Amino acid sequence: MKTVQLVKHKNQDWTYVGENIVLHNPLVLVFGNRLLLENPSIYKEIKTLFPDGHIVFGSACAEISSRTVNENSITITAMEFEKSQFVIKTSNVLHTDLDSFKTGNDLIKQFSAKGLKYVFVVSEGSFINGSQLTKGMSASNKDNLLITGGLCGDDTRFEKTLASYNENPKEGELVAIGFYGETLEVSFSIHGGWTPFGPERTVTKSDGNILYELDGQPALDLYKNYLGDKAKDLPGAALLYPMNVKSDDEEQSIVRSILNINEEEHAVVLAGDIKENSKVQLMMTNVDNIANASERAAKQALVHRKNKPEIAFLVSCIGRKLVLDQRVEEEVEEVIEVLGEGATVSGFYSYGEIAPFHGEIACQLHNQTMTITLISE
Repeated sequence: MKTVQLVKHKNQDWTYVGENIVLHNPLVLVFGNRLLLENPSIYKEIKTLFPDGHIVFGSACAEISSRTVNENSITITAMEFEKSQFVIKTSNVLHTDLDSFKTGNDLIKQFSAKGLKYVFVVSEGSFINGSQLTKGMSASNKDNLLITGGLCGDDTRFEKTLASYNENPKEGELVAIGFYGETLEVSFSIHGGWTPFGPERTVTKSDGNILYELDGQPALDLYKNYLGDKAKDLPGAALLYPMNVKSDDEEQSIVRSILNINEEEHAVVLAGDIKENSKVQLMMTNVDNIANASERAAKQALVHRKNKPEIAFLVSCIGRKLVLDQRVEEEVEEVIEVLGEGATVSGFYSYGEIAPFHGEIACQLHNQTMTITLISE
């Protein structure tokens, strides 16, 4: 596998991360700040760099490269596969009656199942129900297919997200990349590093990903009481205090971030579903815990691998980025150190991470995790 990486900051030229080599028929992942991806000539510009490239765009809260975390920029990772093949499928939900489960189900069904080893998903992140999306993708999965990826981001603006394949980035788009190959080896892991605190409450009223009541009280009012002075910074402030959710039909608890608030109904809008009668606790963390969790994820993803990874897809969460602040590169540095030389790192900070729990098959929507997928040919 051959790879090339480039970074472009606002009002600057493209700079190479490492050497500049010619690639043939490459997969080109372009993650970047939403405002920069709205440049009407962005696809044409990147097509000039990679004339025979298959170009996938996704807006991000920050981009991850083999060197560092890039912000207010665009990062390109181009990959030429020597023994494997990839196929790209898309779906758009902007002008449809959104059924997130059906969207996920139909997207995975577009792929020929024969020889399909892995699917990487870059999904719109503004209004899709990530829980239903991942359930739909898993429902199509009959052969233990690994699916990972993430929901696109828009920093703390929460205005809109963009994605596309071989055209200018646009709203409502989902892109899935299917990988085929006899010798393709794929492994993954996720870790969070967040700790529950405070009283455990019961979800007494919810609808899909909207949480109305906890212990019979308006959810937004309770949340504001916890945040105190920080409540004025909602919904952004909520990313520092996600929820640990336990439900009777799930073996493991899952983390849910608040992406928006509904003042009129005193409700909070989560990145994924929250079922009535679930138990909920707030969570907190610090820089060291987040960095340590990323290190553990990298080590776990390497366990039982036969070959050294050549590419690493990293999807982390905007909430982790906010906690890390000026030290945001530390969790990525931990991963790079564990993986060692030879692995190209590509990824982004998202509104939700897509992966199974470690040791499981069905992909789920996670929040506040570092998701690592390692690939070799």
